[in-house]
Amino acid sequence: MIPKLLPDNTFAADASMRALLDAWLRPATFAWAEADLSEMGRAAANELHAWGDACERQPAALTQFDGWGQRIDEVVYPQAWRELAAVAARTGLVALPYEAATLARVGGEARIVQAALCYLFAPSTATYLCPVAMTDGAARVLTDAGSERQRRDVVARLVSRDPTRAWTSGQWMTERQGGSDVGRNAVVARRDGDHWRLDGQKFFCSNIGCEVALALARPQGASSGTRGLALFLVPKAAPPDGGRNRYRIDRLKDKLGTRAMATGEVTLDGAYAELVGDGERGFAQMTAMLNITRLHNAVTAAATMRRACMLAAAYAREREAFGRTLDQQPLHQEVLREMTAQADGGLYLTMRMAQLLGRIETGLAGAGEAALFRLGIALAKLYTAKQAVAVVSEAIECFGGQGYMEDTGLPRLLRDAQVLPIWEGTTSVLSLDALRVLRRSESMDAVGAELDRLEAPDRDCALDLAHKAATDEPDAAERAARRVAYALAEAWIGGLLRQAGVEVRPPGIALRLR
Repeated sequence: MIPKLLPDNTFAADASMRALLDAWLRPATFAWAEADLSEMGRAAANELHAWGDACERQPAALTQFDGWGQRIDEVVYPQAWRELAAVAARTGLVALPYEAATLARVGGEARIVQAALCYLFAPSTATYLCPVAMTDGAARVLTDAGSERQRRDVVARLVSRDPTRAWTSGQWMTERQGGSDVGRNAVVARRDGDHWRLDGQKFFCSNIGCEVALALARPQGASSGTRGLALFLVPKAAPPDGGRNRYRIDRLKDKLGTRAMATGEVTLDGAYAELVGDGERGFAQMTAMLNITRLHNAVTAAATMRRACMLAAAYAREREAFGRTLDQQPLHQEVLREMTAQADGGLYLTMRMAQLLGRIETGLAGAGEAALFRLGIALAKLYTAKQAVAVVSEAIECFGGQGYMEDTGLPRLLRDAQVLPIWEGTTSVLSLDALRVLRRSESMDAVGAELDRLEAPDRDCALDLAHKAATDEPDAAERAARRVAYALAEAWIGGLLRQAGVEVRPPGIALRLR
């Protein structure tokens, strides 16, 4: 049913995305990127969709032992997963912001083009954008903080467009006892000559079949809390002979959604590891990776909302009830408009983050833009993720009982959306992070200037809430953190949409905070 409801080309059919790129990219950049965007839009409604479905029907499986009883811990993926990986590599979903020729041609706009391609790729591809996100983040960290050899041997693989050479990365941060409280991490690192050995357990390891992973661990004798954590590169194949590194995949997670993308639990048993950058700045260095994975999370959320809107609108044109099609009925028209407004808002806020990141990475951003991005990436991730769940839920309701059926694909879209408010920081964790950032004067000044520049309709109310929370006593400020985050995100979206000439509608179907 879904292929019939999708347009032939999701890029050509997405007027909001096309208008944004036309306004935000230089004409030469848009002309350079348009063929790839159009091809991705075509593939999203055709082979990418078919491969994504195949991955869901045959998810990755863990083979722990070979026929001789030797431990191998091999994650076996279906061929369709390999096909998705090949498209991601060839299209440069990771590579674009790192290629010298691309940067020379389009500069920081490479991040906008990359985000647009990922947005078209994401909703058809069984959450393959998760490996893309972590690989992009790892490439950024290793480019900025890695050794010359790590940049030469590892980054070159992470950003390769050749599917036979391209690697993906994992992100091994979470441990059972800590979760988001990373300062409680207990994995130990001990020096062994010119490298390190890691011991302990990591509890949520997405893309567990990766060739390399970045992991936080505490060197022996280091202080407690996040200040004592160092960042390490853990390869799947350990030097010098390329044999299996000394970590075990204990099991694959049985998850609510994102079932095609293997997530595992890992026991590190003297695993070979290389220090990345400054051993006393491990968590700070990891933040660069988190910023990029949060951007990809927002891209996925925006893309998920758009897919839900496309499906609901197409169904409304076909489904008749009470003597006319659903799209002719005023209340249903209003519901579809509210869903579209949420999708537009998520798109514009997310692409603003991509624009800021591109300017930061190419040295064009001032201190104010860097402060704005630091706050904005938390707001964009938390807001778009929460709204994606609401919009997909509304889309299921637009289909009525048929939306509850697995063969429409909508239940899977909802299950996969539900991870978005959890991965890379829950709504509460990110709201508190935003509150901490707002206590810095440069951040408050930056968001105020941004909302003024955009003439955001609700800027005064949002900024008043932010100022009050930033100066309030701690418990009262924490209780208000979600309300402040939503107010700022909605004001920012309102300004971006007003500037673009798009109707600004108050969120009517959102999961509003109480």
